[in-house]
Amino acid sequence: MKYQYRSRIRYSETGEDKKLTLPGLVNYFQDCSTFQSEDLGVGLDMLGKRHRAWLLASWKIVIERMPQLGEEVVTETWPYGFKGFFGNRNFRMQDNEGRTLASAASAWIYLNVESGHPCRIDEDVLAAYELGEELPIGPFSRKIPVPQESMEKDSFLVMRSHLDTNHHVNNGQYILMAEEYLPEDFQVKQICVEYRRAAVLHDVIVPFVCTETQRCTVSLCGSDEKPFAIVEFS
Repeated sequence: MKYQYRSRIRYSETGEDKKLTLPGLVNYFQDCSTFQSEDLGVGLDMLGKRHRAWLLASWKIVIERMPQLGEEVVTETWPYGFKGFFGNRNFRMQDNEGRTLASAASAWIYLNVESGHPCRIDEDVLAAYELGEELPIGPFSRKIPVPQESMEKDSFLVMRSHLDTNHHVNNGQYILMAEEYLPEDFQVKQICVEYRRAAVLHDVIVPFVCTETQRCTVSLCGSDEKPFAIVEFS
Protein backbone atom coordinates (compact mmCIF):
# COMPACT_ATOMS: atom_id res chain seq x y z
CA MET A 1 0.00 0.00 0.00
CA LYS A 2 1.32 3.45 -0.91
CA TYR A 3 2.05 5.88 1.89
CA GLN A 4 1.97 9.58 1.01
CA TYR A 5 2.11 13.06 2.48
CA ARG A 6 1.49 16.52 1.06
CA SER A 7 3.81 19.46 1.42
CA ARG A 8 4.81 22.78 -0.11
CA ILE A 9 8.31 23.58 -1.30
CA ARG A 10 9.89 25.87 1.29
CA TYR A 11 12.39 28.63 0.63
CA SER A 12 14.90 26.79 2.86
CA GLU A 13 14.71 23.77 0.51
CA THR A 14 15.50 25.69 -2.68
CA GLY A 15 18.70 26.68 -4.42
CA GLU A 16 19.75 29.73 -6.41
CA ASP A 17 17.20 28.90 -9.14
CA LYS A 18 14.29 28.84 -6.64
CA LYS A 19 13.83 25.12 -7.29
CA LEU A 20 14.04 22.20 -4.86
CA THR A 21 17.65 21.10 -4.46
CA LEU A 22 18.87 17.53 -5.07
CA PRO A 23 19.54 16.93 -1.34
CA GLY A 24 16.11 18.44 -0.66
CA LEU A 25 14.49 15.87 -2.95
CA VAL A 26 16.34 13.06 -1.18
CA ASN A 27 15.17 14.43 2.18
CA TYR A 28 11.55 14.33 1.01
CA PHE A 29 11.94 10.69 0.01
CA GLN A 30 13.73 9.73 3.24
CA ASP A 31 11.18 11.57 5.36
CA CYS A 32 8.34 9.80 3.59
CA SER A 33 9.67 6.30 4.32
CA THR A 34 10.45 7.32 7.91
CA PHE A 35 6.90 8.64 8.38
CA GLN A 36 5.46 5.38 7.06
CA SER A 37 7.55 3.25 9.42
CA GLU A 38 6.68 5.47 12.39
CA ASP A 39 2.95 5.34 11.60
CA LEU A 40 3.08 1.54 11.26
CA GLY A 41 4.74 1.14 14.66
CA VAL A 42 8.05 -0.15 13.27
CA GLY A 43 9.97 3.12 13.47
CA LEU A 44 13.18 4.28 15.10
CA ASP A 45 12.20 3.66 18.72
CA MET A 46 11.06 0.08 18.13
CA LEU A 47 14.11 -0.73 16.02
CA GLY A 48 16.39 0.91 18.57
CA LYS A 49 15.07 -1.33 21.36
CA ARG A 50 15.97 -4.35 19.23
CA HIS A 51 19.31 -2.90 18.15
CA ARG A 52 18.20 -2.92 14.55
CA ALA A 53 18.36 -0.32 11.78
CA TRP A 54 17.62 0.04 8.08
CA LEU A 55 20.69 1.20 6.13
CA LEU A 56 20.38 2.48 2.58
CA ALA A 57 22.58 0.49 0.21
CA SER A 58 21.80 2.22 -3.08
CA TRP A 59 19.51 4.64 -4.94
CA LYS A 60 18.44 5.28 -8.49
CA ILE A 61 16.61 8.61 -8.74
CA VAL A 62 15.07 9.79 -12.02
CA ILE A 63 14.13 13.46 -12.30
CA GLU A 64 11.48 14.77 -14.70
CA ARG A 65 11.23 18.28 -13.27
CA MET A 66 12.25 19.92 -10.02
CA PRO A 67 9.34 21.68 -8.23
CA GLN A 68 9.61 25.41 -7.60
CA LEU A 69 9.35 27.55 -4.49
CA GLY A 70 5.83 27.42 -3.06
CA GLU A 71 4.66 24.57 -5.27
CA GLU A 72 2.48 21.94 -3.61
CA VAL A 73 3.72 18.37 -3.99
CA VAL A 74 2.71 14.85 -2.97
CA THR A 75 5.48 12.46 -1.95
CA GLU A 76 4.74 8.75 -1.74
CA THR A 77 6.55 5.50 -1.06
CA TRP A 78 5.96 1.76 -0.86
CA PRO A 79 8.11 -1.36 -0.48
CA TYR A 80 8.04 -3.76 -3.42
CA GLY A 81 10.18 -6.65 -2.22
CA PHE A 82 11.87 -8.28 0.76
CA LYS A 83 14.41 -11.11 0.71
CA GLY A 84 16.65 -12.20 3.58
CA PHE A 85 18.12 -9.00 4.97
CA PHE A 86 17.32 -6.88 1.86
CA GLY A 87 14.35 -4.62 1.30
CA ASN A 88 13.45 -2.73 -1.88
CA ARG A 89 11.42 0.46 -1.89
CA ASN A 90 10.07 2.88 -4.50
CA PHE A 91 9.48 6.60 -4.11
CA ARG A 92 7.64 9.16 -6.20
CA MET A 93 7.00 12.90 -6.03
CA GLN A 94 4.06 14.32 -7.97
CA ASP A 95 2.61 17.77 -8.60
CA ASN A 96 -0.98 18.80 -7.84
CA GLU A 97 -2.12 17.45 -11.21
CA GLY A 98 -0.70 13.98 -10.51
CA ARG A 99 2.23 14.39 -12.90
CA THR A 100 5.47 12.71 -11.82
CA LEU A 101 8.24 15.10 -10.85
CA ALA A 102 10.76 12.50 -9.69
CA SER A 103 10.82 8.79 -8.90
CA ALA A 104 13.28 6.42 -7.29
CA ALA A 105 14.16 2.81 -6.62
CA SER A 106 16.21 1.93 -3.55
CA ALA A 107 17.78 -1.06 -1.81
CA TRP A 108 18.03 -1.26 1.99
CA ILE A 109 19.86 -3.58 4.41
CA TYR A 110 18.39 -4.67 7.76
CA LEU A 111 21.27 -4.38 10.22
CA ASN A 112 22.07 -5.76 13.67
CA VAL A 113 23.60 -2.62 15.16
CA GLU A 114 25.39 -4.50 17.95
CA SER A 115 27.24 -6.88 15.63
CA GLY A 116 27.44 -4.50 12.67
CA HIS A 117 26.26 -7.29 10.37
CA PRO A 118 23.10 -7.68 8.27
CA CYS A 119 20.41 -9.92 9.75
CA ARG A 120 17.13 -11.47 8.64
CA ILE A 121 14.21 -9.05 8.75
CA ASP A 122 11.94 -9.65 11.76
CA GLU A 123 8.60 -11.25 10.89
CA ASP A 124 6.50 -8.53 12.55
CA VAL A 125 8.42 -5.87 10.62
CA LEU A 126 7.70 -7.70 7.37
CA ALA A 127 4.04 -8.07 8.32
CA ALA A 128 3.68 -4.33 8.94
CA TYR A 129 4.27 -3.44 5.28
CA GLU A 130 2.06 -4.17 2.30
CA LEU A 131 4.02 -4.69 -0.92
CA GLY A 132 3.25 -2.72 -4.07
CA GLU A 133 4.29 -3.03 -7.69
CA GLU A 134 7.80 -2.03 -8.75
CA LEU A 135 8.04 1.24 -10.67
CA PRO A 136 9.27 0.84 -14.27
CA ILE A 137 12.20 3.26 -14.10
CA GLY A 138 14.72 1.13 -15.98
CA PRO A 139 17.57 -1.10 -14.81
CA PHE A 140 18.59 -0.68 -11.18
CA SER A 141 21.96 -2.01 -10.08
CA ARG A 142 23.32 -1.80 -6.54
CA LYS A 143 26.87 -1.41 -7.88
CA ILE A 144 28.43 1.62 -9.58
CA PRO A 145 31.75 1.16 -11.40
CA VAL A 146 34.50 3.53 -10.28
CA PRO A 147 36.18 5.28 -13.25
CA GLN A 148 39.92 4.75 -13.38
CA GLU A 149 40.60 8.25 -14.71
CA SER A 150 39.52 10.34 -11.73
CA MET A 151 40.99 13.54 -10.32
CA GLU A 152 41.66 13.81 -6.60
CA LYS A 153 40.21 16.91 -4.90
CA ASP A 154 40.95 18.55 -1.56
CA SER A 155 39.99 16.43 1.44
CA PHE A 156 37.72 17.55 4.27
CA LEU A 157 36.49 16.26 7.65
CA VAL A 158 33.12 14.80 8.59
CA MET A 159 31.40 17.28 10.93
CA ARG A 160 28.52 16.83 13.39
CA SER A 161 26.15 18.51 10.94
CA HIS A 162 26.69 15.60 8.52
CA LEU A 163 25.43 12.95 10.97
CA ASP A 164 22.02 11.35 11.53
CA THR A 165 20.45 9.26 14.32
CA ASN A 166 22.71 6.31 13.47
CA HIS A 167 25.75 8.57 14.16
CA HIS A 168 26.80 8.06 10.52
CA VAL A 169 26.93 10.53 7.66
CA ASN A 170 23.33 10.87 6.43
CA ASN A 171 22.52 9.47 2.97
CA GLY A 172 21.56 12.86 1.61
CA GLN A 173 24.76 14.48 2.86
CA TYR A 174 26.84 12.37 0.47
CA ILE A 175 24.83 13.78 -2.44
CA LEU A 176 25.31 17.30 -1.09
CA MET A 177 29.07 16.70 -0.86
CA ALA A 178 29.28 15.23 -4.36
CA GLU A 179 27.13 17.95 -5.94
CA GLU A 180 29.90 20.48 -5.25
CA TYR A 181 31.96 18.93 -8.07
CA LEU A 182 29.33 19.17 -10.82
CA PRO A 183 30.21 21.42 -13.78
CA GLU A 184 28.39 24.77 -13.72
CA ASP A 185 25.91 23.97 -16.54
CA PHE A 186 25.37 20.27 -15.79
CA GLN A 187 21.65 19.39 -15.90
CA VAL A 188 21.00 16.41 -13.63
CA LYS A 189 18.32 14.00 -14.85
CA GLN A 190 19.39 10.89 -12.95
CA ILE A 191 21.31 10.16 -9.76
CA CYS A 192 22.66 6.76 -8.77
CA VAL A 193 24.33 6.26 -5.40
CA GLU A 194 26.11 3.24 -3.95
CA TYR A 195 26.83 3.33 -0.22
CA ARG A 196 29.74 1.05 0.60
CA ARG A 197 30.55 1.86 4.23
CA ALA A 198 29.54 4.42 6.83
CA ALA A 199 31.60 7.53 7.47
CA VAL A 200 31.54 8.83 11.06
CA LEU A 201 32.54 11.96 12.91
CA HIS A 202 36.04 13.28 12.06
CA ASP A 203 36.62 10.78 9.26
CA VAL A 204 38.56 12.27 6.36
CA ILE A 205 36.67 12.45 3.05
CA VAL A 206 38.83 12.39 -0.10
CA PRO A 207 36.81 13.08 -3.27
CA PHE A 208 37.81 11.58 -6.62
CA VAL A 209 35.97 13.11 -9.57
CA CYS A 210 35.54 11.93 -13.16
CA THR A 211 33.65 14.33 -15.45
CA GLU A 212 32.43 13.14 -18.86
CA THR A 213 30.10 14.69 -21.44
CA GLN A 214 26.87 13.36 -19.91
CA ARG A 215 28.09 11.86 -16.65
CA CYS A 216 29.91 12.98 -13.53
CA THR A 217 31.03 10.34 -11.04
CA VAL A 218 32.21 11.34 -7.58
CA SER A 219 33.84 8.76 -5.31
CA LEU A 220 33.83 9.96 -1.70
CA CYS A 221 36.67 7.98 -0.17
CA GLY A 222 38.47 7.68 3.13
CA SER A 223 42.15 8.39 3.70
CA ASP A 224 42.74 4.79 2.57
CA GLU A 225 41.16 5.72 -0.82
CA LYS A 226 38.39 3.15 -0.31
CA PRO A 227 34.93 4.63 -1.05
CA PHE A 228 32.35 5.47 1.56
CA ALA A 229 29.93 6.28 -1.24
CA ILE A 230 29.92 6.62 -5.01
CA VAL A 231 27.60 9.18 -6.58
CA GLU A 232 26.89 9.16 -10.29
CA PHE A 233 25.09 12.12 -11.88
CA SER A 234 23.86 11.85 -15.46
